[in-house]
Amino acid sequence: MTEDLIIRLGTETLKTTALVSAPMLVGALVIGLIISILQAITQINEATLTFIPKMIIVGVVFMIAAPWMLDLVGTFTTQLFENITEFVRN
Repeated sequence: MTEDLIIRLGTETLKTTALVSAPMLVGALVIGLIISILQAITQINEATLTFIPKMIIVGVVFMIAAPWMLDLVGTFTTQLFENITEFVRN
């Protein structure tokens, strides 16, 4: 295995990980910002107020995006196993 191959595999792995986690992270970020704005408007300073809505949003986004995420990870894994002989030869 050459250094270029290892860097390419690492880059593809990080890209896939970022794509899989992005929908849930963006959902949590958006709901966190909305609740923070509402807390600033109403002057309610409760740190635990954002916890339950974030959990709900992450769960809903996961249920909606799960087929796409599973397909993305499955495609990445399939390509990895299909090209393993080329990786070993280089």
